[in-house]
Amino acid sequence: MTDHNLVHRVNVGDALTRVAFSRPEALAVVDGDRRWTYGEFDTWVNRLAHGLEGRGYTTGDVLALASANSAEFLAVYYACAKLGLVCVPVNLGWRGDEVAYVLKHSQARGIVVESQLLGAITPAVAEAPGVTDVIIAPGTGGDGTGLAIDDVLSDDPTSPEVVVEDRAPLSYLYTSGTTSFPKGVVGTHLAIHLESMSAALDSGWRADDKFVAMMPMFHTAQLNAFCTPAIVVGATIFVHRGFDPDRFLTTIEREQITQVFGLPMMYRAALEHPSFAGRDLSSLRRAVYAMAPMPEAQIKACLDGFGCDFALLFGQTEMSPITTLFRPEHQLSHVGAVGTPLTGVQVGIMDPDGNLLPRGEQGEIVYRAPSAMQEYLHNPEATAEAFRHGWFHSGDVGRFGEDGVLWFADRFKDVIKTGGENVASIEVERAIYDTEPNVAEVVVVGLPHERWSEAITAVVLPKPGERIDADDLRTRLKDRLDGYKVPKAVIVADELPRTSTGKIQKNVVRERHAGHYGAAR
Repeated sequence: MTDHNLVHRVNVGDALTRVAFSRPEALAVVDGDRRWTYGEFDTWVNRLAHGLEGRGYTTGDVLALASANSAEFLAVYYACAKLGLVCVPVNLGWRGDEVAYVLKHSQARGIVVESQLLGAITPAVAEAPGVTDVIIAPGTGGDGTGLAIDDVLSDDPTSPEVVVEDRAPLSYLYTSGTTSFPKGVVGTHLAIHLESMSAALDSGWRADDKFVAMMPMFHTAQLNAFCTPAIVVGATIFVHRGFDPDRFLTTIEREQITQVFGLPMMYRAALEHPSFAGRDLSSLRRAVYAMAPMPEAQIKACLDGFGCDFALLFGQTEMSPITTLFRPEHQLSHVGAVGTPLTGVQVGIMDPDGNLLPRGEQGEIVYRAPSAMQEYLHNPEATAEAFRHGWFHSGDVGRFGEDGVLWFADRFKDVIKTGGENVASIEVERAIYDTEPNVAEVVVVGLPHERWSEAITAVVLPKPGERIDADDLRTRLKDRLDGYKVPKAVIVADELPRTSTGKIQKNVVRERHAGHYGAAR
């Protein structure tokens, strides 16, 4: 049974094993001053896996992971994969009660915690009696008293030989909740490995590529859209604990980085850095961004400034995560689109009755692909709802153009119902970007209004040192938008609420400004 499984199985950890076998001297991971070849990193992962096995962990057990970006994060993730454990990354932006909920809901047996996070995580662990192991990774400070991860390591450097089925879960990734606790997305070895292969294929990634990993690894985009594909092809990962424009630019220049992934605001901050003009960024082959399409002015500035290809990834945690790529050739010809399907992913547009719609018609974006999640953990009702009509339902609204490029309209929950009309918030946001050059970022929401039910409202963040005249902006928008789509108010803000991955929290914006039209008649 074991021999047969080892020969033909699909296991995310085997990608590391095989690169280490064929190219042991190739550079795998760089974290600050620490560097590991593939042979060294694989040995570390194997020793950790055997050490966990020695503590009684066996296939199917659940190990949580509370860590900022680090080599230890990757080592734990791959040790779990090789041993058949389920890894549960903890979102470092969660409240304590959310962490406790996830530990209990996932039935975690243990947790690996960076030392500086112990104070924040310990109360949550106390609320989850099933967690019997707290393993401490070095981190950046704090109280490291307890079972250190180095003390868990076994002396055995060989890859564990255990049965792990293709559809066995590798991770439970919990999606951010807005009104309730998050749902656990069950990601299998097969789903994550195939998505990694497709991402690498469609992006043209190679063994000689060098990646900067600065987005949070606890989020699927950094972990499974970049780190696992990088290891599949045997590339090098340079770990950054967060984004700093100076360090980002210095690393590209010094290490001859070829691939980067960040948010639009990160690329803007790099462009605006005083040293940008003097930087040698000629090694870059591609810069990838996520969360939302860039306005035309920004993507043009990025293409001119960085001198490399740009691409947008689109998808969601439930799809491991990439579903479409907005490819370099479409960046200026299809501004605002989200691309064409990733290899192996079938994308459709569906009406509420389960009928697939032709190109040009708008409906819900639905998917079929082996990269889809297995289920929502312990939530058969939500799983059945997500897989109705034999497709995975994204909760996104969109349409295909006649040339097969997908255009995202909005999240269903973000469509504004105003005066009997449905308005996509993203359409108004794009119009504001195109109209007001002093806008750094904008979010459009519907706020309670006695007359309109929901009043279209724009909350804008000016560029540093710039100002925005709200009334003048509304007047100019009338030339770009139908009258009922023009915001009833423009609110100029000093900051916008964000998730730990930098995504603007529209639900928090709505809550903050819910009383804005309280006196409206």
